[in-house]
Amino acid sequence: MHDDRHIVEDRLRRVLEERIKPAVHSSPQPLAVARWDAPGEPVPVAEGLAAEYVSAAVGQEWGPAWGTTWFRVSGRVPADWADRTVEAVVDLGFERSMPGFQCEGLVYRADGEAVKALNPRNDWVRFPDVPPGGELEFYVEAAANPILNVQRPTREGDRLTASDRPLYRLNRVELAVFESEVWELVQDLEVLGGLMHALPVEDARRWEVLRAVERALDAVDLGDVAGTAAGARAQLAGVLAAPARASAHRVSAVGHAHIDSAWLWPLRETVRKVARTASNMVNLMGDHPELVFAMSQAQQLDWIKEHRPEVYARVREKVAGGQFVPVGGMWVESDTNMVGGEAMVRQFVYGKKFFLEEFGIETREVWLPDSFGYTAAMPQIVKLAGADWFLTQKISWSQTNKFPHHTFWWEGIDGTRVFTHFPPVDTYNSDLSGREMAHAARNYREKGAGSRSLAPFGFGDGGGGPTREMLARAARLKDLEGSPRVEIEKPSAFFEQAHAEYRDAPVWSGELYLELHRGTYTSQARTKQGNRRSESMLREAELWAATAAVRVSGYGYPYAEFDRIWKTVLLHQFHDILPGTSIAWVHREARETYARLQKELTALTLAAQQALAGTGDRSLVFNAAPHSRHGVPAGGAREAAPAGPVGCHERPGGGHILANELIRVEIDGRGLVVSVRDLASGREAVAPGSAANLLQIHPDFPNLWDAWDVDAFYRHSVTDLTDHTALTVEAADDSATVTVHREYGSSTLVQRLTLAGGSPRLDCEVEADWQETEKFLKAAFPLDVKADRSASETQFGHVFRPTHTNTSWETAKFEICAHRFLHVEEPGWGAALVNDSTYGHDVTRDVRRDGGQTTTVRLSLLRAPRYPDPETDHGTHVLRYALVPGACIGDAVREGHRMNLPERTVRGEREVAPLVTVDSEQIVVASVKLAEDRSGDVVLRLYESYGGRAVAALTPGFPVTSVTAVDLLERPREEDAEAVVSGYEGVRVTLRPFQILTLRLSR
Repeated sequence: MHDDRHIVEDRLRRVLEERIKPAVHSSPQPLAVARWDAPGEPVPVAEGLAAEYVSAAVGQEWGPAWGTTWFRVSGRVPADWADRTVEAVVDLGFERSMPGFQCEGLVYRADGEAVKALNPRNDWVRFPDVPPGGELEFYVEAAANPILNVQRPTREGDRLTASDRPLYRLNRVELAVFESEVWELVQDLEVLGGLMHALPVEDARRWEVLRAVERALDAVDLGDVAGTAAGARAQLAGVLAAPARASAHRVSAVGHAHIDSAWLWPLRETVRKVARTASNMVNLMGDHPELVFAMSQAQQLDWIKEHRPEVYARVREKVAGGQFVPVGGMWVESDTNMVGGEAMVRQFVYGKKFFLEEFGIETREVWLPDSFGYTAAMPQIVKLAGADWFLTQKISWSQTNKFPHHTFWWEGIDGTRVFTHFPPVDTYNSDLSGREMAHAARNYREKGAGSRSLAPFGFGDGGGGPTREMLARAARLKDLEGSPRVEIEKPSAFFEQAHAEYRDAPVWSGELYLELHRGTYTSQARTKQGNRRSESMLREAELWAATAAVRVSGYGYPYAEFDRIWKTVLLHQFHDILPGTSIAWVHREARETYARLQKELTALTLAAQQALAGTGDRSLVFNAAPHSRHGVPAGGAREAAPAGPVGCHERPGGGHILANELIRVEIDGRGLVVSVRDLASGREAVAPGSAANLLQIHPDFPNLWDAWDVDAFYRHSVTDLTDHTALTVEAADDSATVTVHREYGSSTLVQRLTLAGGSPRLDCEVEADWQETEKFLKAAFPLDVKADRSASETQFGHVFRPTHTNTSWETAKFEICAHRFLHVEEPGWGAALVNDSTYGHDVTRDVRRDGGQTTTVRLSLLRAPRYPDPETDHGTHVLRYALVPGACIGDAVREGHRMNLPERTVRGEREVAPLVTVDSEQIVVASVKLAEDRSGDVVLRLYESYGGRAVAALTPGFPVTSVTAVDLLERPREEDAEAVVSGYEGVRVTLRPFQILTLRLSR
């Protein structure tokens, strides 16, 4: 037989697109349209409905960027359309290929009830209660969101800079007859066409489908599609009825709409996006009881509750009925690389509390399809939150190495394992096409051991969710020869079945590093700094507020304020906000929000400290860090011991020498650090012939995804900033500072190097007026250390990464994330770099002529990508970091906390004893707070910080009736009961490496 498949395939494509699909709606009747353009920001629904409308017409332009136009649509259903299915079809000016990234609308009845959303793949609405001959009226709240997913710089990403030209043209507003048999024919042909393309050419099934499709196309009269659709479908019935093979892969299809809480749209637009999507889903569920829709991100459901209570009421009904399924258990789908440990805990605390309180549901899975890599601390946090399973998708985006598993046990830094699935469909926005389902089956890596995978389906990113077309595909693929078996079901059903059949799944130990989007550790430095400072200030405020609540009569713990502030901080940890990949509007608002929160937290902290200190004239130093300093205990306040002396004198050959009793620093005439000597060991930290704290600038123009990516070739070109315009020194008895002014391009950079009395570290500060474009600023520290691996702080511990590039896996980690410290060492001696708001780092090594090894650690300070925010990082920044020579891991932990939790001085009369003390620096008190249930119990979160076993005595500074090990939601946790032994004088805790232990102390 001749190979004519391409002719049939091309025929199918054209006939479908040009004849059959347009025939789904027949007998179109124009509807009358009026419009009202809302001034400024979106208005409440009642205001939109009551506005003064003016006559409008199809073809009119509407919508400047971020504007809202309300359309009133009216007409009469023809009296002779009895027994016909009638739909209004509204095309707001859609570009069909980009649902979620352009204009959208929400349809309302005249009484304000939301009906469903309109988007490029969902442009219809039914009103079955309007009889033939009856009057029809509805309203559309149309959002003119600009199309920004085009990977080029634009000013449209902020309403302050966007143009005022109309972006869209109203294309179609009609009443039409929905031809159900034609619609069903479309679904038949699309499923079979997708399956046909996915099958091997050698497979007889492909040719069987091809011939059936050809017969169906022959049966269609292109002049009377509606009249001949049933006959065409009859030609396809046989191939659609053939059952799947017994060994066919099984796909659990879960309806979903991955909605970015902010990205190419601001937060306020996401509030409307989730309302539109939720309305779509409850509307679709009414006609399709088989639909199961999973929605993550408690924040988004809370938005619906707050802003659209009538939609929320319908959501609650569908949750109770089991169709609308809350998943994930987090406040938002956050970044996991940069979120601090306590903040990661609170993502689960606030997320799971919301689902429990609102729906009575304890979510068992963590749902993070789109975050840019996953911390190795996550498995333990997942388990402590009471969850059993983890789902991600993004690792399929890795550029270099293909991840070896789709279903596996993920082991964290402490040894905790969580059952994890990575859907082989390779998308979290599946449309359930035959092609995608075939890819999932082919791609599945667990063949022979496991037989099932999960596929999240529905339009996402900008929302939309599943459509009736997707459900039709699922029905046809339920049991179809040549295809995996597709079953719509809850995520829990998939995980229970997958776990049951594959309990001995392979183990992946350590982080799930995404070999892409490495620039997200650095982009939008002010957003990252705002996050870090908010996390630190929340720790301080909760610590002192809890202490005051226990110690001071009449002091009221500010539960409501902490609840609101935490939720705001958690929202801004969303995986396109904290990573710096949202539009300018989002980051402008984030900066404003962080500034407001920091003022509030400062006030809360001061109020608690003043309540504790009382009135008086003593200068009391409050130490919120988990380690004592200057004679002030962790979590306490007293007069600090004076700092030791610092010497400062000129260096032969130019520059200055700074020294205290712990370290000696040489700064040469260029303002570069050429020596940092650890006086206790006599070891030199800076590699011979090198200079530390060297600012370096690279070109930064990745192949794609500007704000997201740095590509390895950026290292091929570098400019060292060694010239300066001024160098000055200021010295006092207890500190000395060398200040260096430098210029590059249109930017100025002021470096300050400070050595304080009694300090084991050299503090560095860069004040940058950064005006560059597509440049990458780094600070380099070439260290005389033979380090085979680096240790980067992550949540509640640290993760080791090789410094070599033996394999492609190590080579791909050319940019890495660290929290407060990065540490390198050889047996007996090491060094650490600590920072107050920097996350991106790189570590390289080289062998010198003298045979020694130089390990160079660099901090990634600033970038300047142009998309999606053309002015990313422009402006003034103050970035702080420090070199700690002779540091072990414990020193790195201590100094990292100290840099992020500065001492605060308050006038008063009373010293403040710590609320709790732990007699081992190995065990860090991560947080002190009052219990979420407002019982007044004190809750402590501890973790082992060195990576070894630890035993310590914990002594409460107040009367305690019981000490209970609890989970993150502060419920008793039997698994941790043996870690706590209570005695007459205190409590003994025993922690395994990197173990997190939460204790509830009843007063």
